[in-house]
Amino acid sequence: MATTVPSITHIEMMLTSLPFSAERRTTAKESIDEYNASSQSFTRMEALMVRVHDSDGRSGWGEAFGHKANPASWAALEEIVGPFALGRAAEPAEFRTEAEYAFHAFGRTGPVHFALSAVDTALWDLAAQRAGVPLRHLLAQDAADSVSCYASLVHYGEDPVEVAHHIDRARGAGFTAFKLHESTPRAVAAAREHAGAQALLMTDVNCHWDEAGAAQALTDLAPYDLLWLEEPVFPPDDTAALARLNSVHGRVAAGENASGTQGLLQQIAAGAVSFAQPSVGKIGGVSGMLDVIQAAAAANVAVAPHCFYYGPALNASAEIVAAIGGGAQLEVPFLTWPQRLHPLQGAGAQIELSQRPGLGFSPDPEVLAEHLVRAATISP
Repeated sequence: MATTVPSITHIEMMLTSLPFSAERRTTAKESIDEYNASSQSFTRMEALMVRVHDSDGRSGWGEAFGHKANPASWAALEEIVGPFALGRAAEPAEFRTEAEYAFHAFGRTGPVHFALSAVDTALWDLAAQRAGVPLRHLLAQDAADSVSCYASLVHYGEDPVEVAHHIDRARGAGFTAFKLHESTPRAVAAAREHAGAQALLMTDVNCHWDEAGAAQALTDLAPYDLLWLEEPVFPPDDTAALARLNSVHGRVAAGENASGTQGLLQQIAAGAVSFAQPSVGKIGGVSGMLDVIQAAAAANVAVAPHCFYYGPALNASAEIVAAIGGGAQLEVPFLTWPQRLHPLQGAGAQIELSQRPGLGFSPDPEVLAEHLVRAATISP
């Protein structure tokens, strides 16, 4: 007998803002802009979370991207995506098909898509709860119950002394893999020297160059044996330029800012990336991540989920990394948090995942209440 899928009854929206410290010792001129989350202009991080409730009395969590885009993402959730979701089946594939067709004229990425990503993740949380298993085991029966993490460092103004200091801090915290946000050979050289020859080292340059500049940078940085160079060109979805760079140099990583799921699938098919980097809060939630993982496996491209989150998107990314296996690691922001919303926030170099069905996301109610900036409920 077929089981009736419960329907979506109401959706809670919560915006939190938690203080953090990057433990910077100096204030330097930056090569990135103030809208980048690794900029020294950030001293707090926001999380735009949803809690989707179904007619069986369960609730699932999701998170939309994010940071300074949150006013637009909030509006998309409250005014467009949330009302559309009410009364529909709490089943990811069915909801995705209906929503993508309904909103196809709104573009392949952007705030509406970020809102859909949050709802999709929450529906996968609910699906795993109904199945009685952690999400990772719903995605892959042989998924691991722990994941290794790499430290995602913020930007230190290309200062090699400061870069070396924070690599040493991260090593002291047990990390053996590190991602920078620096673009100069001097800064990367300092990181390699202090990380050690065997450490995995990557850098995200936030679309710093044109194609010629990126080609020169890949040559200049070759002695430091980067695992990947992330988003080397602007615009980030210049597939042709990325493909030319990757065909010569390899090591190209991109995908966080691709033009939606289809855009990243096209980059994979074109050979534009050696490492595909979908972000669960942008790409279409867990459903979008699975599309990318499947296409990447067929093309022999590694998947390295982008994860500069601390809310349910962090849990979702961890569950997906555990399901991917094969040496995939979870990105965790290397920040000091005076308070933690839930156990995975501020995760170390190796983390054990929850055995609870679903995402295993359970925020501390006191921390949530203290740092709640805005809340709303979408109901019939």
